[in-house]
Amino acid sequence: MNHILIIGFVWPEPTSTAAGQRMLQLIQLFLSQGYKTTFISAASKTEHSINLDSLGVSTFQIQINDPSFDSFITKQSPNIVLFDRFVTEEQFGWRITKHCSNALKILNTEDLHCLRKTRQEAFKQNSSFEIQKLLNNDYAKREIASIYRCDITLMISDFEIDLLKNQFKIADNLLFYLPFLFQPINKTTQNTWPDYSKREHFITIGNFRHEPNWNSVLYLKESIWPEIRKALPKTELHIYGAYPPPKANQLNNPNQGFLIKGHAKNAKEVMSNARVCLAPIRFGAGIKGKLAEAMLCGTPSITTSIGAEGMLNRNESDWNGFITDNPSTFIKASIEIYTNQNLWKQSQQNGIEIINTRFQKDKFLKDFTNKLTEVQENLNSHRTNNFIGSMLQHHSLRSTEYMSRWIEEKNKRNNL
Repeated sequence: MNHILIIGFVWPEPTSTAAGQRMLQLIQLFLSQGYKTTFISAASKTEHSINLDSLGVSTFQIQINDPSFDSFITKQSPNIVLFDRFVTEEQFGWRITKHCSNALKILNTEDLHCLRKTRQEAFKQNSSFEIQKLLNNDYAKREIASIYRCDITLMISDFEIDLLKNQFKIADNLLFYLPFLFQPINKTTQNTWPDYSKREHFITIGNFRHEPNWNSVLYLKESIWPEIRKALPKTELHIYGAYPPPKANQLNNPNQGFLIKGHAKNAKEVMSNARVCLAPIRFGAGIKGKLAEAMLCGTPSITTSIGAEGMLNRNESDWNGFITDNPSTFIKASIEIYTNQNLWKQSQQNGIEIINTRFQKDKFLKDFTNKLTEVQENLNSHRTNNFIGSMLQHHSLRSTEYMSRWIEEKNKRNNL
């Protein structure tokens, strides 16, 4: 039996974050294939953390820079280890290599962090994003090094796969495209959706701790919503998201129809009752969970090119609503789709088509399990062909281990 050990950056919160939904999908995928599944994390659990033990997953709390991990991992003896985001691989990868050298190492990126960070920096500097900025970014160097050190890296966006291949020259056999995994939207599901006449108001949703989401809320407040509200004075914008800070709650203004709702106990319900989803995302990466959720609920959306990135087939133009980076066009499109029932229904159909052609679970499941088996059976040759990864692993075992040992000793002295 395959034993997969997942080292989580955080404990999954599928009701709060797209990353949490993604991790739950991966866990369910491994469980469905009969894998013994263990999840560990150095982070603290929150009120929104899912109970993994109830799903049949063994869970353990671990510590960073602590030698107890060495005996723990030796006892667990997994033959597959999945790192949730590259910083987790940086922290624990050298220990896995040292104590479980034959374990297949998988990196789950969630999104390409260096792309998101570089876009965010360019936005704050009021400059355009350029590939050269990405190539010169220290964050990118860390993330790309982590990709090379792993045997397989899971990518949620084909746009990002192309970026890694073309700009960083990463070999195809080190990357695997595994987007969100959904069941098809059939007629039975569609019949459960409230129709156009029974829906009202606009919605946006997203964890407030995620900077692209917070920036999007501010953009709506300052530039987008006032103009929509002028044209549609009886409408409201309902803003959902976990962990709203005081500065977000202070934006709540019923007189303007701008309502901060906080954490959604049932995201599917609130999305299904809304008529249009607004997602003016100005920087970010990966696939946006709110836009996938909107399609799964039959709710058209207005978003940006970054928002829709990785969710359309190449050369496609039929979005689940509108894609625009121009604020005036964004406002006009929001009003039009809200008030035009025929356009609204066509947009809804486009969303169904995207889900049913791009994100089908059965389409990727067999290929993914075959990929894992293939690399496991040819692990030595796979690693031999990845010389850059072997080189980086060699230096990582030295530098990262010595740094970690130094921190361990420092912690011991502080506890004396």
